[in-house]
Amino acid sequence: MRVSGKSYRTIWIGDDGRSVDIIDQTKLPHRFVIVTLRTLDDAARAIKTMQVRGAPLIGAAAAYGVCLAVAADASDEGLDRAHDILLATRPTAVNLRWALDEMRSALRNLPREARLAAAYRRAAEIADEDVAANAALGENGAKILRDIAAAKKTERLNVLTHCNAGWLAAVDWGTALAPVYKAHESGLPIHVWVDETRPRNQGMSLTAWELGQHGVPHTVIADNVGGHLMQHGMIDVVIVGTDRTTARGDVCNKIGTYLKALAAKDNNVPFYVALPSPSIDWTLQDGIRDIPIEERGGEELSRISGRLPDGSVVEIDIAPEGSPMANYAFDVTPAHLVSGLITERGVCAASADGLRGLFPDRARKE
Repeated sequence: MRVSGKSYRTIWIGDDGRSVDIIDQTKLPHRFVIVTLRTLDDAARAIKTMQVRGAPLIGAAAAYGVCLAVAADASDEGLDRAHDILLATRPTAVNLRWALDEMRSALRNLPREARLAAAYRRAAEIADEDVAANAALGENGAKILRDIAAAKKTERLNVLTHCNAGWLAAVDWGTALAPVYKAHESGLPIHVWVDETRPRNQGMSLTAWELGQHGVPHTVIADNVGGHLMQHGMIDVVIVGTDRTTARGDVCNKIGTYLKALAAKDNNVPFYVALPSPSIDWTLQDGIRDIPIEERGGEELSRISGRLPDGSVVEIDIAPEGSPMANYAFDVTPAHLVSGLITERGVCAASADGLRGLFPDRARKE
């Protein structure tokens, strides 16, 4: 996707052919900063501190983190250590575990001298596969958007999204925003309502920023405005991403997603979830009971960054001193609230049968 007219992915190999470059998402939207990862610890820190975030990108970053680890220690012990360190960085997104398992499977039976080249090769494949999957699900989702627009016969289609599930959350294209980008580029008049998405303001700081860079009309709203807009017919469809979707279609996504799904159900607004298949956890059924919900530091609630008139960026405290903070990062939307799952293989019902119909090969393996 584009930044100031130049095309970027969110992660790529550095000029030396060994290091890994990323866009530091903690600096957006005020500064566009590229950071170079050179070690396993660099990669783990980037994931944990959310310099990279979003389920698909977390997976790709973890894969490249294994490459950096193998460059320093190609032994079985080194490979296992890298797997465990990276797996511990974020507990909710299943793409992390999937990518690490893919890397260990690709390297485990190779001689040590062959592992480094194989690691970079498999990591590049994981990144390319993510781009291809998200481009395909974007086309599948764009058809839904065009069909809704045709049925409503509106001047423009109004889409609500939550958090950031655009290209910044993936290697390219994104998940929830991939259909938006595809529809926009095909000429469909489209407008995106962007939830600010507290506590980290990822909608305001990331989604609005990337939509603006790509020229997609959008408006930022407070998190609690979505229901009001639905009641007044100002939202035609909701599309969100997911960090983990169970085998029966329960969806875990950024905190607040469940409330948007409830409002959509009450107002007969379609609620779709866009996900590449590595975001499906075939080992789990009950999302509310079984998906681990990450609890992050309270400072994400009590502190906020902003740009002053002189251009400097500062962090300030906004909470009463001494008030305890609880920061649950995700919630689970039950499958019965989801209108459909948009994947690279097509669109299906949020159900075990729906997912098995699109992915019989994956379902059988699990």
